[in-house]
Amino acid sequence: MYQLCPSILSADFNRLGDQIKILENEGIEWLHIDVMDGDFVPSISFGMPVIKSIRKESKMFFDVHLMVSAPERYIQDFVDCGADSITVHAEACEDLERTIEQIRDAGVQAGVSIKPATPVNDISHLLRDVDTVLVMTVQPGFGGQKYIDDCTEKISELRELIEEEGLDVNIQVDGGINDETLETVIKAGANLLVAGSCVFNGDLKGSVRRIKKKIEDISKTIE
Repeated sequence: MYQLCPSILSADFNRLGDQIKILENEGIEWLHIDVMDGDFVPSISFGMPVIKSIRKESKMFFDVHLMVSAPERYIQDFVDCGADSITVHAEACEDLERTIEQIRDAGVQAGVSIKPATPVNDISHLLRDVDTVLVMTVQPGFGGQKYIDDCTEKISELRELIEEEGLDVNIQVDGGINDETLETVIKAGANLLVAGSCVFNGDLKGSVRRIKKKIEDISKTIE
């Protein structure tokens, strides 16, 4: 299953509702929602009120990525406002295993994310407990960064581990994903493709159609 997961961090918040409707009309099923607290990462984005307000208008799968310190404090709050999946950072959790369990107990999908410098080995023991591993392919906290090439090997390593163990775990990539890097990450083993700037950079409808077509074409070459 290959999914384009547009990140609303790059959306025009003056037109957020309209843009979400365009995404939905173009067949987008996953919406990536980056929550940043100004502590775990330098930037501050948005929180529960924004998610709650767009949840009323959308049936998309809300993929909430918590780039926050001690995320266990907020799991239930984000579930209550409409998250379908919650991804936490391995580096942000004092007890990562317990936090993953907390997400599961709340009734939504669980994901774990690693920064570019964090080795796959740090979270490999959790592969049976999560639905998704998110590999950050830029430094978390800012949009529009260039893809870090060294991350490609981490994606391949993860895919190999998942297949060796016969698991059904998504590999998501976030950071610098565009027309040029899509082929690299898909061939390495990623199937959930977070994109911000290259989706929300003008002609939203045209960008979505172009990127979805490219994903489809690339996926056919490796099936």
